[in-house]
Amino acid sequence: MATITKKELVERIAQQTGLQRNDVKTVVQAFLDGVVAELDRGNRLEFRDFGVFEVRQRAARAAQNPKTLVPVQVPAKRTVRFKPGRLMREQGELVAVGAAAAAR
Repeated sequence: MATITKKELVERIAQQTGLQRNDVKTVVQAFLDGVVAELDRGNRLEFRDFGVFEVRQRAARAAQNPKTLVPVQVPAKRTVRFKPGRLMREQGELVAVGAAAAAR
């Protein structure tokens, strides 16, 4: 499994579409900025057949420092959850992050 960077993705899209790399880079960055901004507002983003991004609130909890065994309080926080859509699930047999753990 390889890691694809934003630069490599922009290159691929530019080659596929015939658009200039700078134009593609601008659009990709605007899209990513928009996704981050909407998630920051607590909104749910749904892209049909691709998947859903949503913000989940994690409750505060007690934990333990594994090195010192001292109890610590972990504060509540917001996390992003991605649930793959139908096409992504069919192509890659992917499971939503967190869904496998919840099924146990």
